Amino acid sequence: MSAVTEQVIRKFESRMKLRAEDRAQIAALPFKVRTIDASTYMLREGQRPVRCAFILDGLAYRQKLTPNGEREIVSILMPGEFVDLQNLFLDESDHDIQALTRLTLAEVPIPALRLFVESCPTAGQALWIDALVEASIHREWLLNIGRRNARSRLAHLLCEFSVRFRSSALVGGMAYELPMTQEQLGDALGLTPVHVNRVLKSLETDGLIARKKRQVSVVDWPGLRDAAEFNERYLHLSQIRG
Repeated sequence: MSAVTEQVIRKFESRMKLRAEDRAQIAALPFKVRTIDASTYMLREGQRPVRCAFILDGLAYRQKLTPNGEREIVSILMPGEFVDLQNLFLDESDHDIQALTRLTLAEVPIPALRLFVESCPTAGQALWIDALVEASIHREWLLNIGRRNARSRLAHLLCEFSVRFRSSALVGGMAYELPMTQEQLGDALGLTPVHVNRVLKSLETDGLIARKKRQVSVVDWPGLRDAAEFNERYLHLSQIRG
């Protein structure tokens, strides 16, 4: 069994208990591994999806564009997550997906993944859970940008990064490399890069975080949580099987 197959099986097993035959079916999926550079488009709005990707390494993001080219980043995708599960059953993409960092992907043709889901209900339930958790994160992002002030918005995203990085084993502590530029943070939070820079400095001045270039260390987790009004319930971490 390849390392890629083992990683995908671990993903499914983090959601549901698998039988030996379930694991065999996952191992039989025609995954193709490829690496793409940062900023590469994986899918553009209006395109017909032909494959679904599992992120082995790196980060990606979804974005929507206005007719005049203004961007809103609507979600971040991390290692161990499937990209665009909704496109298993939708005929065209309604948004762009772009590599945030250099990405290594395990891609499977959509027809093969559909047949697998139909023949393996347990795996189908696991993918359902993933899709529903992502929908929950979307709702929280909508609340964040619609009802929180700039300081809370940015603090909330920093809290989310910390929790999601730790849950996906990307980092072991309370420090991580911030994966987004200040322009990208602004596009995710509805703020200008200047405003993002000002808020980052205020969080640092208040002793909630420390920064060294792109490295962010959470110095005062309770304080950052309070500033963010952060409750990790929306991440549904209890749905991850040990």
